[in-house]
Amino acid sequence: MPAMKPISEAHVAQPGLAVVDVAACDDQTAFAVQALLAGRWATAPADRTARVPGEPGVRLRCYFDVRQDLESLR
Repeated sequence: MPAMKPISEAHVAQPGLAVVDVAACDDQTAFAVQALLAGRWATAPADRTARVPGEPGVRLRCYFDVRQDLESLR
């Protein structure tokens, strides 16, 4: 599987939008990290992981919107 696509400017166009790349030893661990973060913030979850040739483990990218939390800090 090819390397992950570059992060799009649209995904980080406003304060509070974030892209999180997870590296883990296996799918189960990567999805557990995603679920942990998704329990706190709005997310566009990934439905599969990627394996990068020559690199150990799996990669997973998910997109988060933490703007509600940022507003509460003001």
